[in-house]
Amino acid sequence: MTKRNKIIYWIATLWLALGMTSTGIVQILQIKEEVDMMSHLGYPLYFLPLLGMWKLLGVIAILIPKFGLVKEWAYAGFFFAMSGAIISHLACREYGIELFGPALLLVLTLISWYFRPAERKVIS
Repeated sequence: MTKRNKIIYWIATLWLALGMTSTGIVQILQIKEEVDMMSHLGYPLYFLPLLGMWKLLGVIAILIPKFGLVKEWAYAGFFFAMSGAIISHLACREYGIELFGPALLLVLTLISWYFRPAERKVIS
């Protein structure tokens, strides 16, 4: 892996981890704005702490060394959660700033996954 790719990987991964950690904590604590948004999107409120805990576990999975298969599941979970968030906002006819956070985290997920080092991949 080139030095350039390693830098890209770690920048994307750390930003992704920061974004997922912060949104996960907000969801676990059920902050009013998050509760209002989830209600507006039509999701049950019991989904908030569950989604938040999954995000925090996913962050741990992508940051610890080894465990390639667990990392793949974490990246898949991040992809599904963020693409689902984008689709949910679009379904509610929200085309503005509401899409920025999930879209940024989706792009960071893809960049981190693509540039991950060989020792962080599933060996087949």
